[in-house]
Amino acid sequence: MSPLITPEELLADGLPRTLLDVRWQLGSSDGRAEHEAGHLPGAAFVDLDADLADPPGERGRHPLPDPARFGEAMRRCGVSGSRGVVVYDDSGGTAAARAWWLLRHHGHADVRLLDGGWSEWRRLGSPVETGVVAPAYGDFEPHPGGMPVVDATGAASVARSGSLVDARAPERFRGDVEPVDPVAGHVPGAVNVPTARNLEPEGPRTGRFRSVEGLREAYGPVLQSTGGVAVYCGSGVTAAHDVLALELIGVAAALYPGSWSEWVTDSGRPVARG
Repeated sequence: MSPLITPEELLADGLPRTLLDVRWQLGSSDGRAEHEAGHLPGAAFVDLDADLADPPGERGRHPLPDPARFGEAMRRCGVSGSRGVVVYDDSGGTAAARAWWLLRHHGHADVRLLDGGWSEWRRLGSPVETGVVAPAYGDFEPHPGGMPVVDATGAASVARSGSLVDARAPERFRGDVEPVDPVAGHVPGAVNVPTARNLEPEGPRTGRFRSVEGLREAYGPVLQSTGGVAVYCGSGVTAAHDVLALELIGVAAALYPGSWSEWVTDSGRPVARG
C-alpha cells in the first residue's frame, strides 16, 4: 500500500477513515486557528509540539513523544487500530509526515499522507468544514518499533558506511546560515537532499510528491549506498518527509529523531561545513 493518497482517491473510495489535520510550520502562526477556519470534514486537529513531540532538551527540539502520551493523544483524536488514518497539512506534507511516521512506528498498519494536502483539497473544490472537531474516542494502543531509528552514534556510523541524508535546505547544510540551532553545519559525511526536492516544483502537480522516476533522480547518490540509509534534519520533523519519499522508491531509511538539534548539544561531536 502506498504511503500516499490523493484527494481524488480519498473522495472516491468512501472508506471510513480517521482524518488528522497537522498544520504546523516552524515559526508560523497557530495551526489550530487555521484548522477551525476550515478543514477536511471530520478532521481532528493535531498539535505537533504538544502531541507529536516531547519537550525540547538534550534529545533535541522535537524529541520523540513518550509512547503512552502519544497513544493518548491519538485516541483523543479518534485514532483506532482497525481504521485507516489520513494525515495532512498545508506545507507540502512536511509536518503531516511526522504523524505518518509516528503512527507507523507505533504499530498502525494503515496510515497515508494526503498528497498535496489542504491546498490541493481546496483547489479541487472538495468539501470543507469549519469549527472545532471532537471525534469519538479511539482505541489505538502504541507499540513502538515499527520503523527503523538511529541515535547520534548510529547516524555517524551510517555517514561512514552508508548514506546519511540531511533533509535541510542547502544553505543550512553548508553552514552558511543557521536560523534555529546554536551551531551551523552538518554531520560529517552526510549528503544533502532537501525535503523540497521531494515535491513537484511547478505544473499541474505542484506541491505533490514527484514521480518515482523523479524521486530516484533526486536520491541518485543515496540509491548507490550498500551500507544502509538514515535521514536527519533540524529536529527530526521534516526528515520524516524524506523517509516517506525513500519508501516510495523502495528504500527503508532509518530516522535520526534528535537530528541536528541533538547533535550539537555535545560539543565533542564533529561538525562539517561547506
